[in-house]
This record gives sequence, structure tokens and C-alpha cells, in this order.
Amino acid sequence: MLNKWVERHGKWLLIMPPMLYLFVFFLIPFAFALKISFADLALRIPPFTDILTVTRDDHIQLLLNLRNYRYLFTDDVYLLSYLYSLRTAFFSTLVCLLIGYPMAYAIARTNKSTQNIFLLIVILPFWTSFLLRVYALEGIIQEHGLLNSLLLRIGVIDHPLQIMQTNLAVYLGIIYSYLPFMVLPLFTTLEKLDNTLLEAAADLGSPPWRAFLDITLPLSMPGVIAGSMLVFIPAIGEFVIPSLLGGPNNLMIGRVLWDEFFSNRDWPVAAAVSILFLIFLAGPIAIYQHYSVKQIEG
Repeated sequence: MLNKWVERHGKWLLIMPPMLYLFVFFLIPFAFALKISFADLALRIPPFTDILTVTRDDHIQLLLNLRNYRYLFTDDVYLLSYLYSLRTAFFSTLVCLLIGYPMAYAIARTNKSTQNIFLLIVILPFWTSFLLRVYALEGIIQEHGLLNSLLLRIGVIDHPLQIMQTNLAVYLGIIYSYLPFMVLPLFTTLEKLDNTLLEAAADLGSPPWRAFLDITLPLSMPGVIAGSMLVFIPAIGEFVIPSLLGGPNNLMIGRVLWDEFFSNRDWPVAAAVSILFLIFLAGPIAIYQHYSVKQIEG
């Protein structure tokens, strides 16, 4: 009797914990943010009005304010912050791909024992705090940091380079922090490739570069897309790196959200920004999910 019940309801027992987790930590906070985005700013705690009110004749009245969303399309700051975040995430992802693909390819072509050593080196940064790694990078690239001291000592430069508080520092921080997210999916895909395909291409007279373009690159596209999404999605909403390494003109959407919530105390506008930002990310997340499932099935 128990076995039949488990066979009938066993899949629900496996699905319910993650579904409950998503409901508590995603859907409920999303519902609160959506509610706040339709409210008005109020000088109280919390600083927004109620969208559901009870009238004197005991009727429930729903008041939806669309001014917050209209305001986002009239103020250039939010559009510029979205575009700047998109540009920063795109080029950071591109550089991570250009660096991570050769790394993953080289690791996938080594023997198993060497692979474990290289993978340990790639994963090793995850053993320390993300914040500590950003502070460590700050110590390297600051005016009197390790990089400038080394370049001055060997005579490459005459005066320290100004890297901190620039866009270059933000790019370096994102690439340094998220490069492992690009390498690992690429390695997983490249390690599964059948080497006999490359041998067959060589036997047919195909040069190595042509075999790479015709065989290796197309078959590794699920890993390329999965790794790109793993870098692009968190990079576009990054807050810590622009705050610590970027300058005052760095208008990534994460910093704009922080300023709206904690500096301006305008929770309705901040909630509207976050809702539109989440809708904007729905596409890349769906693409990542599609290719992740495809990679697992492959």
C-alpha cells in the first residue's frame, strides 16, 4: 500500500520542496515589490501608500498608480542606467568568453589528473568571500597597489596609472569575479566532445582551424550560451563591484536601485525599476534554462 502511494505521489514529494522555496523566496517578494510599484510615495514608515483600502460602506477599493512606470520612461537616468548596465554586462561577457574558451578547451584536452588540478585552480576563488575578492582586486589596481608598484619598478610607466574609480576597474572586477562561471560550463561541454570527429576531419584533409569552426565550435554552443548567460545575468545587476571600484559616473542599475531605496527613500519608483528589470531579464533566463536542459540531455 505504501509503495503504491509513493509511486503515485513520489514525484510531488520531489517537486514540492523547490516549489515551496520559490514560492517563499521569489513569488512572495515579487508580489510585495509589484504591490509597492503601484503605490504612491508617503512620508511614513514604510514610505508608500496602500493600494487596497476599505471604504466607509465596507467596500474594498483598489488604487493602482501608473505614474511610477511612466516616470521611468520620462527620466533619462533610468534609461541610461539600463543601457549602461547592458553595455557593461555584454562586453564583460564577451571578454570572459574570449578568455574562458581557450582555458576550457586546454583543460578539456589534458589528462584526467591534470584536469582535476586545473579545475581546482578555477574553483579555488569560490572558497573565499566575493566581497574579499573585490577588496583584494582593489588593493592590486589602486594608485599605490601591487600593479602600479610592479610597473614602476620595471620602468614600464613613469607615474601610477589611474585605474580605480573608472569604467576599466568595473570591467576588471566583473571579469575577475565571473570568469569561472564561463569556464566551467564550457569545460563540461568540450570535455564530452568525441575526438574521433576531429580525427575524421583531419583524415579528410581539413586543417585544424577549419575542424574547429565546423565541428568543435558548433557542438560547444550550448556551453557557450550557458556560460554567457551565467556571466551576463548577474553582471547586468551587479552592485558591489560598481560601488567599490567604479566612479561617481558609473550608473549601473544596481546602484540606481540602491540610491532609490536607501538615499531617496522612494520605494514605489525603486520597486517599478526592479519589476521592469526582472521582466527584462526574463528573456536571458529563459535562454539559459533552455540550453542548460539541452546540455544535460546531451
